Amino acid sequence: MSDLLAGLVEGIRLLLSGNAEVWSIAWLSLRVSLGATMVALVLGVPVGAVLAHRRTAHGDLPPGTARTLALGAVHAGMGLPPVVAGLIVSMLLWRNGPLGALHLLYTPLAMAIAQAAIATPIVAGLTAAALNGLDPGYRLQLRSMGAGPLRETWLLLREARVGMLAAVVAGFGAVISEVGAAMMVGGNIKGQTRVLTTATVLEVNRGQFEMAVALSVVLLALVYGVTLVLTIAQGRR
Repeated sequence: MSDLLAGLVEGIRLLLSGNAEVWSIAWLSLRVSLGATMVALVLGVPVGAVLAHRRTAHGDLPPGTARTLALGAVHAGMGLPPVVAGLIVSMLLWRNGPLGALHLLYTPLAMAIAQAAIATPIVAGLTAAALNGLDPGYRLQLRSMGAGPLRETWLLLREARVGMLAAVVAGFGAVISEVGAAMMVGGNIKGQTRVLTTATVLEVNRGQFEMAVALSVVLLALVYGVTLVLTIAQGRR
């Protein structure tokens, strides 16, 4: 209990004192995770919209269709263990792998790729769920007013903005808090690929529980700050 209290105090001190190393690690964590979340949105939202678009006014299409199989794959991907995503990406980026010539392994970009692989199914699944939760009559109304497929999808996404916010928050929360993939493709190199989660694991392995708790406090503060900004922005819109 004393380590926990001391860690809380130390975490607050690190945030307020402007510790250069901690802020550098926090900034890298934020940069990599936000980048991965943006990629997940670019890839996942269209996939979720296509899967939801196959829903009719009379309900889902019969089981066994391509949509059902694709949606099942997306739902399975939502539970993809981060360490598996890290293993797949690292195998692709190894020196003798298909993308080894790019020399991306143990770089922040490799970490962003692995995190995007984790977040994309989450964004796609929640996007499809948010759109499927809308009244089917709203889609028919848009079509009767002459809205094309792209405009129809855009208006539906705006109507489901609360669910879309949940997709963004869930995707960001999943990647900024993961450890396995970041360790496998990033290597936890000081000053290069060390983020808050991997730094916390390192301090635990060293027996520095006070510093580990302090880094956890910084991570929680960072996550809360980002999600608060997103919530306020959504509320104003």
